Amino acid sequence: MPPRRARSPAALAALLTLVAVLAGCGSGTPKGEATPTDTIRFASYDFSENEILAAVYAESARQAGLPVSLQLGVGTREVVEPALEQGVVDVAIDYQGTALRFADPAGGQDAGTAPDLLHVALRAAFAPRGVEVLAAAKAEDQNGFAVSRAFATEQRVSTLSELAPLAPGLTFGGPPECRDRPLCLPGLIQVYGLQFKQVENMPSRAATVEALVAGQVQVGLLETTDARLGGKAPVVLLTDDRSLQPHENVVPLVRTAALDRWGDRLRDALDAVSAKLTTADLINLNRAVEVEGLSPEDAAARWWHGG
Repeated sequence: MPPRRARSPAALAALLTLVAVLAGCGSGTPKGEATPTDTIRFASYDFSENEILAAVYAESARQAGLPVSLQLGVGTREVVEPALEQGVVDVAIDYQGTALRFADPAGGQDAGTAPDLLHVALRAAFAPRGVEVLAAAKAEDQNGFAVSRAFATEQRVSTLSELAPLAPGLTFGGPPECRDRPLCLPGLIQVYGLQFKQVENMPSRAATVEALVAGQVQVGLLETTDARLGGKAPVVLLTDDRSLQPHENVVPLVRTAALDRWGDRLRDALDAVSAKLTTADLINLNRAVEVEGLSPEDAAARWWHGG
C-alpha cells in the first residue's frame, strides 16, 4: 500500500466535523426520508470549480434515478480523501496528477507522464483503500500562477522562470494549503528557485485576482480554467516553462462499496459526464458561477440541458 500522509490535528478535527455534518444533512435528500447509507454522498473540495464538478457529476446520477446527496465546500483534499476512504462520503471529483501525488507521494510520476499512465498509477494507489478511480474526462485544469497584466508588461515577464531574479522582492498569494503542496510553493522553490519575500493566505480565487490588480500581491495561484482569465482580463498566467504541473484530467473517485451497491447505474452515470466534459465546458461552467452568479447546481443543470 502506498504510504499515507500523517493527518494533522486540524485535519482530523475537520474530518470528525464532516462525519457529523454529512450524517445529518445533504442537499437533494429531504430530512427524514433517507439515511446516509440510502444515498450516494457526493462531497466537494473547498473551492468553486470543484463544487461545480461535484454538482455536475451528482446531477448525472440524479438524472439516472439514483438517490443523491451533495455537500459542497467540505474542505481540502486532506479532509475529503480520508473521508472517502473511511466511508463518510461516497464520491469525490479530483484531478489526476494532484490526486496521485497525494495518494502516492513517492511514486515517481513526473509532469511528463501521459494521462493514461497517470490513470493506471492512480487506480493502483487507491485500490487497496477501497476506492475506485473511474474514467477520466478530457477536461483538464492545472495549477496556474498569475500576475497582473500591468506587472507582466512593466517587468517584461511571461514565464515562471523569468520571476527568479524578482521573487525576493515580491509577495505571493494563494490558499493556505499552497504552502505545503508539492505542486504549489514547494514546487516553485524546487523547480524554479522562487523564494518570495512574503506569502499571503487568500480566502478565494476572486480575492486573489483583486489582490493582484490592487498590487497587494504580485504573484497568485489561479487555476488554468479560471473564468477571470482570457481576453483583456487584468491578470494573465505565466507559462510553466519547466513543466512543474502534471496532467490534471478531471476524474471521479468512488468508494468501492458504493459501486458494489449501486452497480452499473452509478458507474455509467459518472462515466457519461467524463465522456462529455471538455476543458472548454469547464471554463464555461466556471464563468456561469463566478461571473453570471449561478449556483453550482443550477450551472450543472444548465450544462446538462445544453445551455
